[in-house]
Amino acid sequence: MMQFTYLLINLFTVIICFAFSFHPKIKFNRYFRSFIAASLFVALFFIVWDMIFTAEKVWWFDHQYTIGMLVYNLPIEEILFFICIPFSCVFTYFCLDKFFDFQWIKKFENYLLYSLVLIFTGFAVYYNQQLYTFTAFTTCALSIIVLKSILKADWLGKALVIYILLSPGFLLVNGLLTGTGLPSPVVNYNPDEFMGFRILTIPVEDFFYGFEMILWNLFFFLKFKKYEQNKYILV
Repeated sequence: MMQFTYLLINLFTVIICFAFSFHPKIKFNRYFRSFIAASLFVALFFIVWDMIFTAEKVWWFDHQYTIGMLVYNLPIEEILFFICIPFSCVFTYFCLDKFFDFQWIKKFENYLLYSLVLIFTGFAVYYNQQLYTFTAFTTCALSIIVLKSILKADWLGKALVIYILLSPGFLLVNGLLTGTGLPSPVVNYNPDEFMGFRILTIPVEDFFYGFEMILWNLFFFLKFKKYEQNKYILV
């Protein structure tokens, strides 16, 4: 049973959101194709990143928690992670954006985002010898700059607030993966490659790694969703 641990974590992360996708007041199922296209596109980048870091022993997996199927050096569950986690986050964003008004964040959005960019850049410079820390903070800062200044995404503040609201779920899922409540972690981290600060058992870098992954999933999902909506209008 232990070998199904990571698979079950993925399953329970996504199953409730998937079931509610068909609710008549939500109808997220209409945009499954948009989500799949977006998540696969973004997953390619993160899977390559994951493969490189696993090969370099920045992190590694305890295979007693996996079913044993590998894609290069990654367990199949790790590949599914890049579909299941974004699904739950994008679904939550879709629902909250549909039913709640987040316009208030516009007053603070630029200040918050560019403050984060400065903070992330500072951490990247200070911890430039720790590969995970440097990469996570650098790419997260660059993602915000590109999305905000070049791609003109006008929903980043809203995404930040919703990501914070999702943090209890993040703590639960990533906590399990990093060893909270388990005899040993599913994912292990080389202490020489991150700055050493953890929330519960979760390296702080994971929060920002996850944030940029969700930002890019949202960017492409919203692009593809707009195309899908235009199709429904035309029909």
